[in-house]
Amino acid sequence: MEHAIRHKVPVSGGSWVTVEVYGEPGAPGLLVLPGVMSDAQGWRDVAGALTAWPSVAVVNRRGRAPSGPLGDGYSLRTEVADLGAVLDALGEPRAVFGWSYGALVALLAAEERPVRQLIGYEPVVRPFGADALEELRAADAAADLDRAVEIVNRRISGFSAQYVEELRADRATWEVLRRLSEPLYAEIAALNAAQPRALGGRAERVDLIIGARNRGLAPYGTAFEDVRSLVPGAAVHQLPDQGHLAHVEGPAELAALLDTLAG
Repeated sequence: MEHAIRHKVPVSGGSWVTVEVYGEPGAPGLLVLPGVMSDAQGWRDVAGALTAWPSVAVVNRRGRAPSGPLGDGYSLRTEVADLGAVLDALGEPRAVFGWSYGALVALLAAEERPVRQLIGYEPVVRPFGADALEELRAADAAADLDRAVEIVNRRISGFSAQYVEELRADRATWEVLRRLSEPLYAEIAALNAAQPRALGGRAERVDLIIGARNRGLAPYGTAFEDVRSLVPGAAVHQLPDQGHLAHVEGPAELAALLDTLAG
């Protein structure tokens, strides 16, 4: 699926979000909302591999260029309002797909407004990342992006020291991760400041996806079960041989599963 157009959507606080559209811009399709440490560019391989959706719109959430800054008073409410602004500007898609933190935002939004179909890949919820908040706060105060990348990979995601050193050895990849870590503390703090009692209540259909490598394991598998308990009636799907970073490690496999879920 070829890239077609970019939208710029004004949001609160004088900020804005950009949306990258693939396929037929006027045809309702799949709206993708990435999570923490990710942006629209990181989802281009998934968008390009999808075949069952006439269009794919990938949101570049605020806090990552070319979208605008987080702004004052940032919270999950900010993200929910931003998603609403995107939906109002682009029109209702056939489905909203959120990854990780983006899935939580989408599920919260579907408590407030009707959604035809909501698909969430390993959504996270409080207390995800809470143990690392103080370290993230210190790294943020010192503007130490290298330390922030280390914390999110080691303390939150649970990856090995060797894995982080391999990332660091790839200078281009490490620079992308440093850039994406700029809003990290604010996002993890926002996640842990909210404790939803229900999610996705106004979605006609909810599909939750978990990578097989994370099933039943902390942190993503346990967070997934926490979210699942808040979404009665959600269908659960497992993506074989994948973990949290399926959009990077298995974009074709993830796209194929999303195609099978096209309502």
